[in-house]
Amino acid sequence: MRTAVRIAAAAAIAAAPALAVAQEITLRLVSAFPENQFYVKRTVEWIEKVNKEGKGVLQIDFVGGPKAIPTFEVGKAVQSGVVDIGLSTGAFYTNVMPEADILKLSETSAAEQRKNGGYALINKIWAEKGNMRYLAKVVEFTPFHLYLNKKIDKPDLTGLKIRITPVYREFFQSMGASVMTTAPGEVYTALERGVIDGYGWPIHALFDLNWQEKTKYRVDPGFYNAEVGLVMNLDKYKGLPPRARQFLDQETLGYERRNDFWKTYNQSEAKRQADAGIQTITFDAATAKAYVAKANEVGWAAAIKASPQYGPQLKKVLAK
Repeated sequence: MRTAVRIAAAAAIAAAPALAVAQEITLRLVSAFPENQFYVKRTVEWIEKVNKEGKGVLQIDFVGGPKAIPTFEVGKAVQSGVVDIGLSTGAFYTNVMPEADILKLSETSAAEQRKNGGYALINKIWAEKGNMRYLAKVVEFTPFHLYLNKKIDKPDLTGLKIRITPVYREFFQSMGASVMTTAPGEVYTALERGVIDGYGWPIHALFDLNWQEKTKYRVDPGFYNAEVGLVMNLDKYKGLPPRARQFLDQETLGYERRNDFWKTYNQSEAKRQADAGIQTITFDAATAKAYVAKANEVGWAAAIKASPQYGPQLKKVLAK
């Protein structure tokens, strides 16, 4: 009997490492942005940290960018479970739910939204309408801008062809622009061929895509607030072992808490644009104030029209 017990104990000890390895969870992450884009490079560095600290618990496998799954299909891929996690902006998955684009209107920070009920509301909506868990916001404090190759002296885009995502559609149309939607990877060629006269984009990340080579002007001030987040298939999230889920929540929150980085980075990117020859178009103070106010007015009107149920609720936690 004692011999049998010793043999059983030895077998259990020998099996323990194998059991630990078997319990390690691997999640597949895809990016809506090209692999050479700074958001992706920064996220890949974060993934390396996660994988180093998460051995035996959780690993993340980065499967690539739009070559793996097209930009505007990443949301659907997360919703359906084709991949586990997506690095994307809400504007890229409005084909899943219109509320995704409302995050651009955030005036409160991610940290404030975790305290004022905003984060809980976002996850309620994302779960109900997208089968998603919103893990963390990893880009904020970043205004969008209008970039042009034709000079304007007032907020009038009549006769101009502007590349958009849903972020800017209503605002640019309210200024008379003709708009077209393209993935980021197609913008350089569209500029080069004169298919478009400009585009909307955050203050940073032009250089990742070489757009500075084909861009003459940036319109100041900026408007809205760029949002890039990590979203996860809800069924996969719920199915994680408690230890793995806790670790993932801890690591994504830690990534989000580094967002102050964008404040100084954006200042350096504005200088870099000037050094590259991109000129700044500015309006007088009253016109600039009206320009930003118009963006917000148009943005919230479109948000509430698209989501009469949740638009007003989101405004309470996103707007100041």
